[in-house]
Amino acid sequence: MNHIVLYCPEIPQNTGNIMRTCMAFNMKLHLIEPLGFYLDEHHLRRAGMDYISEIDYRLYPDWESFEKENEGFFVFFSRYGLKSFDECVFDTEEEDTYLVFGKESTGIPKEILREHLDETYRFPMKAEARSLNLSNCVAIGAYECLRQQDFVGLSKTEVIKGKDWLLR
Repeated sequence: MNHIVLYCPEIPQNTGNIMRTCMAFNMKLHLIEPLGFYLDEHHLRRAGMDYISEIDYRLYPDWESFEKENEGFFVFFSRYGLKSFDECVFDTEEEDTYLVFGKESTGIPKEILREHLDETYRFPMKAEARSLNLSNCVAIGAYECLRQQDFVGLSKTEVIKGKDWLLR
């Protein structure tokens, strides 16, 4: 199974978009506290997180708790990564894959990244750009992972209106 891990997300709208992405891609979401928002129905609805009841997510009090409970192939995304994301190989059929992203303001702490330098990747961008939006980064990383896995379990055709809808 593929997983998205958010280390201390701060902006509820980003997390709402990521929840929708997790639901659409059949990925489990892991949220590591502290969060920059409340996970109650009022705040979630306001942030556009109407997919909360349809996704599989778990909340952890800290990184250590998350690490103790999860095993698999970990991929970290950071502007400080020494390799481009397209160099990562997501062919881990027998173990879970965890795509780890940091908080909007400061990313993943150095202490964590130092322990995982070989598994830390960046998204190439213009040198003057500080960073990309967190929810966009998650979508890019998740799509690359799923593309390499041939989108297993996902529909490649339109099922709501039918695959021939454009032809009618």
